[in-house]
Order: sequence, then C-alpha cells, then structure tokens
Amino acid sequence: MSTYESATSRLGRLLAMVPWLLNRQGIDLASAAAELGVSESQVVDDLQVLFVCGTPGHYPDDLIDAQWEDGRVYVSNADSIARPLRLGRDEALALIVALRALADTPGLAHSDAVDRALAKLEQAAGDVAQAAGKVSVDLEPELPADMVGAVRTALTESRRMHLRYRVASRDETTERDVDPLRVVSVDGRWYLEGWCHRAQGVRLFRLDRVEDAQVLDQPATPPAGLPERDLSGGAFRGSPEDLVVTLHLEPGSAWVAESFPVESVTELGDGRLEVTMRVGDPRWLHRLVRRQGGGVRVLAPGPLVEEVAARARAALEGYGMEEG
Repeated sequence: MSTYESATSRLGRLLAMVPWLLNRQGIDLASAAAELGVSESQVVDDLQVLFVCGTPGHYPDDLIDAQWEDGRVYVSNADSIARPLRLGRDEALALIVALRALADTPGLAHSDAVDRALAKLEQAAGDVAQAAGKVSVDLEPELPADMVGAVRTALTESRRMHLRYRVASRDETTERDVDPLRVVSVDGRWYLEGWCHRAQGVRLFRLDRVEDAQVLDQPATPPAGLPERDLSGGAFRGSPEDLVVTLHLEPGSAWVAESFPVESVTELGDGRLEVTMRVGDPRWLHRLVRRQGGGVRVLAPGPLVEEVAARARAALEGYGMEEG
C-alpha cells in the first residue's frame, strides 16, 4: 500500500514537474524519480495523470503528451505551462519570511544555498523584501538554547549524546545514547536524526520532546554506510511489527486522515472516511477513540475491535457506578 497523499500536495508536484521535465527531455526514469524525491512508480502514476490533462476541448492535440515506456521520459505539447509559475506578491513575501526564519534559527545549520536563494529572491522582489522585514516570526515550540547548543556541539565535534526523551505514543520518558547524524525539519517540526544505541537503529527525535541533552566525551561511532533516510513522505516510518488497523471516521474526525500517516483513504460520502493506517502502540488508538466520542470507530482487526468495545463498556459501567 502507498502512503496517502492529499490532492493539494500532488497538484503542486505536477505543476512543478511539467516544466522540469520539459527542460530535461529523455531523462531516465530512475534519475527523474531521485531528483523529484519520489519513487519510480509514483513518477509513472504522475505521468499517467498528465497524459489525460490539457487545455479545454480534450481532443488529442489539446492533451499533454507523455512517454516513458523505454525507460526515458519525454513530455511535449505543454507549452502553456512550459515555464515555472511566477510568484505573486503574497507568495514572494511568504517565501522571503520563511527563508529568513530558517536562516535565523539559532543553532541549526543551513546551507549556503539558502543564503543565495534568499539574496536572489530579495533582489527580484524589490519592495516586497522591505515589507518582509516588518514581519516577525515566532517559531513554536521554542527550543531551549542549551539543548540546541548541545546538539550543535555534538554534530560539529562528532560526539555521542545522552538524551532523556519523551515518547508521546507510550506516554513515557526514556534514556538513551545517540550518535547524531543531522538535524532536519519535517512538517514544521525540528528533528535530530541519529543512531540510537538502545534501539540499534537510526531514529528521529523531535527536539521539542527532548527533556535533557548532554554531550558525552565519547566520540560518535555510527555504523559506516548508513543510507540517508528518505523523509519526503514525512517523519513517520511504519514497522513490520506495527498493527494495521481500519478506522471509520465521521466528518468531525476526518482531520485524522490529514494529521497522521495513513496508507489508504476511502471516501464514503457526506464527509465520512474509511482509512487504513499503521499503529505502533494500541494505547494511542484507545485514547484517540475515547477522545473523539464516537467520531472514530475501529473496523479491523477483529481482536482490536473487541478490545475497544470491552474498554468502552468498562468505562460506561464505571461511570454508572459513580452516578449511582
């Protein structure tokens, strides 16, 4: 199963993909997928969508021509969107503010590409860049300066860290030694990626959930040849041990499909959804069901359905005893 992607996200990628491919005629499929940050199968799916898109009329000459059967990608008949879309005033303002916020984030390194892009954008935007200077950005949650400094030191000096880390899904605090690899921003959150000696694997740690961070004298010694983790689909990565569950979402709880990684979404009409997702800790799901008050129902697997129902009955009986 593929990870659920919103229509807005896919449309944005398609609009950027067409001019990009038009300027790289004959690029091999694997290279295109790597550059676009998606799988080869996703590129093929996108090309199949483009193949039936075009200007009004929908005659063959009105549609975008996409070919990829020989392993190389060719796109034509797309002159109307051959150039990347120009930024509007509001879009340029938002981008300048975001880049300045990234560049000014204390303790988090950024590449020279950010500075170069910001300089070019400010030069092209003119008075919009001046207006951006009047905008103040407050990044939430605010990261403690000492913790950010510890992460920066560990990365710069290649030293091991000891973290006291809160695992929200299990509502517990853990102690672990970590060899830091990099700091990344995913879905508006800052994460430390590192080799966790407790888990014996690469893990992501949300920096706002790090309760304490100490730089150790011991050098960082992560295994050699670790591949860089693909975060294009978000920070969550399912495990084969995770429980695959099917949920029914009422309209008021449809936000679950956008807020958590899901593997499939089926629209049932009237704003109701049926979703399939992976759950590492069933306790998290029990809390979600209780908090949504009937807005989320578990449909599968069977044993979990029975467990949720049993807990709901126990809760109701306890409430009745208090009232009596």
